[in-house]
Amino acid sequence: MLGIQSKNSDINKWRAFYRDNKYHELCETSVIPCKVVDDCGTKKFLLKLHDGLETESVILQIDGFKKRRHTLCLSSQIGCAMGCDFCQTAKMGLLRNLTTAEIISQWHAAHHALGTTIDNIVFMGMGEPLDNLDAVIPAIEILADNNGPGIASSRICVSTVGRIEGIKLLAAMARIDGFKRLSLAVSINAPNDEIRKQIMPLARAVSMEELRNAVLTYPRHDSGGVLAEYVLIPGVNDADEHAVEICHYLKPIGCNLNVIPYNPIENSPWPAPSEESVNRFVQVAKSTGQFVRRRITLGRDVMAACGQLGNQGQTDL
Repeated sequence: MLGIQSKNSDINKWRAFYRDNKYHELCETSVIPCKVVDDCGTKKFLLKLHDGLETESVILQIDGFKKRRHTLCLSSQIGCAMGCDFCQTAKMGLLRNLTTAEIISQWHAAHHALGTTIDNIVFMGMGEPLDNLDAVIPAIEILADNNGPGIASSRICVSTVGRIEGIKLLAAMARIDGFKRLSLAVSINAPNDEIRKQIMPLARAVSMEELRNAVLTYPRHDSGGVLAEYVLIPGVNDADEHAVEICHYLKPIGCNLNVIPYNPIENSPWPAPSEESVNRFVQVAKSTGQFVRRRITLGRDVMAACGQLGNQGQTDL
């Protein structure tokens, strides 16, 4: 599939290791967290890799009306090359891509070592997933395999800052049986090109119009398929007119808008937005007819919230 799908023999090998719980024999990556921190159910944990580098992952505990669910936020790279001003990981630069085994090891550690049943997977940890599709796509296949983790593709979401070719490749995967409900989250974070260029270097090469055209190629399903993410930064992109403008931009796509209050990073030039400003932005956006959700902030105090990963706030396990 797509020239980068793992071979059937590889999938069968993974199945055997899961069945016999001998994952540690499959790769050099440790599946026992070397460090972990817990903030009211939100757990950030580190795995030490064979070359001494560490990857960070987060388990988000969400108490629903009927059931408590856990979402695992996976990293796809060590560091990131995208350079977004509001992201702690960007300060690391890109050290290297993770292998498929290193990605899957994060699920294995969460499920087996930390004893958490994972309901949802989001590729929203360290790195730009679409810059590492050679490892990410096989990882999605393995995570969705009923003989392995068995996480339905409808519960897997891949986030991107807007890698056009990567969006097209992932769209091809989402047209294949078994993966037709795989979701794409696009980190837009600005109502126009001028503001986006100020906070996201990629925007200097890819316009919002080009990004929207690529997103429009992504297949849709009855529960969505595409999600727009908007990190709300005080004094940058949080004005009422910005809310109206981003909703106008999203109208042809017809997707949900996920408003994420900015989480301050090391030496941040911005504070977290006030509850009043977040609520106002959400209400103005809703008044345009746009479906809007406000992201619940989890793990901010231990640097485990959105945009905060990057070797901060750990304690020894």
